[in-house]
Amino acid sequence: MSTKKTTRREFLKTTALGTAGVALGTSLGFTSGRQPARPNILFIMTDDHAANAVSAYGSQINRTPNIDRLAREGMRFENAFCTNSLCAPSRATILTGKYSHVNGVRDNRDKFDGSQQTFPKLLQEAGYQTAMIGKWHLKSQPTGFDYWNILPGQGAYYNPDFNEMGTKKRLQGYVTDITTGIALNWLDHRDKSKPFALLFQHKAPHRDWMPGPKYLTKYQGETIPEPDNLFDDYATRTIAARSQRMSIAKDLYPGYDLKLPPDPNFVDDKEYWNWVFGRLDENQKKVWRAAYREENEAFMKNPRATRRSFVSATSVSLRIICAVSILWTKVLAGCWIIWMPTVLPGTHWLCTRPTRAFS
Repeated sequence: MSTKKTTRREFLKTTALGTAGVALGTSLGFTSGRQPARPNILFIMTDDHAANAVSAYGSQINRTPNIDRLAREGMRFENAFCTNSLCAPSRATILTGKYSHVNGVRDNRDKFDGSQQTFPKLLQEAGYQTAMIGKWHLKSQPTGFDYWNILPGQGAYYNPDFNEMGTKKRLQGYVTDITTGIALNWLDHRDKSKPFALLFQHKAPHRDWMPGPKYLTKYQGETIPEPDNLFDDYATRTIAARSQRMSIAKDLYPGYDLKLPPDPNFVDDKEYWNWVFGRLDENQKKVWRAAYREENEAFMKNPRATRRSFVSATSVSLRIICAVSILWTKVLAGCWIIWMPTVLPGTHWLCTRPTRAFS
């Protein structure tokens, strides 16, 4: 496989021309002669899933065999970055191709204006059947989609609520499994006479990091090395880094984040944990408590003695899914925060070109 590099400008020029030809060929009147086959588009997004949580990008802890296969058989982007890494702004930018100050979604408090142009609307005009399934998080209802079934707000991990075309219902189970089931069902029953574009967007692994039942004990008994900067105090860094309130050691909630019994003196933690844990049915709660009981009891008996091992384990767990070990969120703009792991399957037309690695 060639490792020749292509500049960002050259890549954008190539992809823009190709995408425009695929998406807009019919609407621009290119209908003479044999119509080329239009590819189906499946866009899969996971939330806060950093590159160092993907084994194709070198993770020594987490294993992602299906993503690795796509990267191996297709293309792995080495330098793909977003302009605003928060949940809502990044989604609005993907939909519109505009910077946050232009599309109107600068942070998670802003509401997306669905009347503006988006790429699903252009695909609809070109004859595509479009769907949006999973985490939307833009406050307004989706536009430009023939079908949508979305999580309200951030969504919940267990027994989540979904909004299907304006009708809200609670579904039993784990959100990743449910979202996948809805997407597969739509693919099975779509209009097969049209090409499709499906935006399939997961909640996981966003905070509050609740694993599904089959993964609750996945790393128990394993020895995982501490991150080198676990106890970095940021004393030599900028004021923004020193004054942030996103550290694993000081700012995570005992119950909501760390899966310890919530602190009774910490009202927010108790309320948040009661909201997420209260959604579980009795059988789900039984499985959950059994998975965490031994470690939590050891911590509560002697918290001072186990503090370092607990903080270390928490940091390692978050390092599996987040960008850096000492911070748990992506608000500060930095290379590790805005870097987006991205892969294309081998069947994508770009992957048949001589250049296979882009930077």
